[in-house]
Amino acid sequence: MRSWIRRSLFGAAGLALVAASVGGCAYRHSWHGDSAEFRAKMVERASDKLDLDAAQKQKLAVLADKMQAQREALRGGNDPRAQFRQLFAGDKLDQAGAARLIDEKTAAVKSGSPEVIAAAADFFDNLRPEQQQKVREFMDRRGRGHWGRHG
Repeated sequence: MRSWIRRSLFGAAGLALVAASVGGCAYRHSWHGDSAEFRAKMVERASDKLDLDAAQKQKLAVLADKMQAQREALRGGNDPRAQFRQLFAGDKLDQAGAARLIDEKTAAVKSGSPEVIAAAADFFDNLRPEQQQKVREFMDRRGRGHWGRHG
């Protein structure tokens, strides 16, 4: 795989981690409310924990919106689990379908990543050093806790 594609994919994964750290703790199973309302609550929670000013809070809201748009693009308007199960519906794996699914998801990541990266950079770069450190500490705790429980 070309190095710029690999870097883009790793960058998208890193941004997902940043979004998770900024978003605080999402519900584990499902959210039965409006996604805009949920995003607003997560932005408010992160704003309180990081002691964000109004401009920083606005940048965080833009990042949350870009991440949500990226998630929706990855879903493609369909149930991703159903799409994945469909690959195994026959007596043989639908290899062409799997390749199409990967191509669709890769295209969605590639097309949306520049906006997500720019929004993440705009948010993170405008944090004070102590706020940036809080984000790093949260990511460290989140990473250790997640893998420690399941791995």
